[in-house]
Amino acid sequence: MGIIEKIAVDDATLARLAESAERNGRSVAEEAAEALRKQVRRLSREEFLRRADEIAAMTPKDVEQTDSWILLREDRDR
Repeated sequence: MGIIEKIAVDDATLARLAESAERNGRSVAEEAAEALRKQVRRLSREEFLRRADEIAAMTPKDVEQTDSWILLREDRDR
């Protein structure tokens, strides 16, 4: 495991991080590490669009698709 030391942040960021750490029962350092992990896992816009295109390509072209709003409305009406 790597260690990142001495990262300077403004007071407001540190305060929010400390509040979040307290809510989650972690130290500020643990909370900062978790925030970094979440950010690194997040897909970039390009990655998201590429994956969406890959999923769309799995659907056969001759299969008619239903707009999601229609499906949502049907579900809500039940």
